[in-house]
Amino acid sequence: MHGNPETIRRILTQSGDTWAVVGLSSNQRRAAYGVAALLQQYGKRIVPVHPKAETVHGEQGYASLADIPFPVDVVDVFVNSEQAGAVADQAVAIGAKAVWFQLDVVDEAAFDRTREAGLDMVMDRCPAIELPRLA
Repeated sequence: MHGNPETIRRILTQSGDTWAVVGLSSNQRRAAYGVAALLQQYGKRIVPVHPKAETVHGEQGYASLADIPFPVDVVDVFVNSEQAGAVADQAVAIGAKAVWFQLDVVDEAAFDRTREAGLDMVMDRCPAIELPRLA
């Protein structure tokens, strides 16, 4: 249910190409750094979201989702499960189309709230694993 293949396909191919990557910094050892690079290789525009608001992979960073001055299609969440629900709520508030919780990021209540708000959502999955499967 949290990784429904049809929902995964829809987010990756139809939800839009602007992905806010929450937790993305210039730290190359973090998973978010590599996943963001792969998203770019697949034609996605990544938007780093991190308190430091660093530029990463050539894209301007923002301290929060609310600070992004243009529409975001998908919010990809690399923060821990305790913080993820608040990020999902912010994604709903900014009008995102979908939320993607990365591997080991699980919040059942946030999943339910996000789906009830009409957004597609995937939880405990990684687009860097799922994108090549679609190719």
